[in-house]
Amino acid sequence: MSDQKIPNKVNQTSLFRGSFLKSEAHLVLSDGTVFECGAIGNVKDVDTGEVVFNTSMSGYQEIMTDPSYKGQVVTFTYPHIGSYGVNLQDNESKKIHASGMIMRDYIMDYSNHLAKMSLASWLEKNKVMGLIDLDTRKLTKVLRDKGAMPAAFGVGPLEDIKKAAKIVKTTDGIDLVGAVTCKEPYEAGNGRKLIVAYDFGIKRSITDQLAKLGKVTIVPADTSADDVLALKPNGVFLSNGPGDPAAVNYATKNIKKLLGKVPIFGICLGHQLLCTALGGKTKRLKFGHHGGNHPVKNKVSGKVEITSQNHNYAVDAESIKEICEITHQSLNDGEVEGIKIDTQYAFSVQYHPEAGPGPHDAVYLFDDFNNLMENYAKTK
Repeated sequence: MSDQKIPNKVNQTSLFRGSFLKSEAHLVLSDGTVFECGAIGNVKDVDTGEVVFNTSMSGYQEIMTDPSYKGQVVTFTYPHIGSYGVNLQDNESKKIHASGMIMRDYIMDYSNHLAKMSLASWLEKNKVMGLIDLDTRKLTKVLRDKGAMPAAFGVGPLEDIKKAAKIVKTTDGIDLVGAVTCKEPYEAGNGRKLIVAYDFGIKRSITDQLAKLGKVTIVPADTSADDVLALKPNGVFLSNGPGDPAAVNYATKNIKKLLGKVPIFGICLGHQLLCTALGGKTKRLKFGHHGGNHPVKNKVSGKVEITSQNHNYAVDAESIKEICEITHQSLNDGEVEGIKIDTQYAFSVQYHPEAGPGPHDAVYLFDDFNNLMENYAKTK
């Protein structure tokens, strides 16, 4: 399929886009595959990123503001995007972190009582380009067959975009956490318990859930274990975040020093870093898990949870099966979705129990963290 040009077939039933359709644009994958499309938002001659696909049917605002998508261009498999506009309540962080947005049919005429602006205006405000009228079904098939891959896109000359696509890199080995973590500690919630949360790219929905358990101090990703323990926390939370866990070795070193000294709960990247600190290894998935409908089996209860996920890397099961208990497993591909190690008072899951967007089947895990902190306190 190298250098194959896939024709753009505009859906004649799409709503008229007027001035939002800036000009003809192209998406070029690193393997040379070319897609024709239009562009909205902050239109550029050439931009780059790693293209992934997300199967969620709604929640584009939360997804685009999730720091875990730093460096990625998100393809939405649901065909109609933009119908409810953008509001002031649903952001998971202060800005869009994804490098770009790809959709089939952009709906300019949004309708929602909370909406303050259109999706196109929001993208422009955040200096992010959106690609529209692109054959997202074909693109998703390519990504499923060949895996997530880097790409270049824009409204500039096609030859320039092709050249950029040949040299753009994957997220392997790149520390993206440093670009999204907070610069100074800050606090949320109140209560008798103190939870220190490492910000590897933490979402607002996670902070809100932790704040229900007590006072939360969110600290930068490179905060030392000694500084964390000096705060005398009841528990430590390891947040979600973008990119390759192997590139965040400074976090792994700090987690090793915390193990056994304080209860630990990790989500997504935090799960991968916890497993690495325990002696496990991580690997890159072919096209990752991105969406709000991933089935996971809780091996302890036997129940199946529908989960929200966003990760291109996973923990290698063989590397940890003798170290800790594997508590959750993906029913799609068998990958590790959760672990615990009782002797170290630590557990983690690969998926997002806070949702935002997605189902709330696994929100009980925050109660489990609360119980873990209370049980640990009884041993002291």
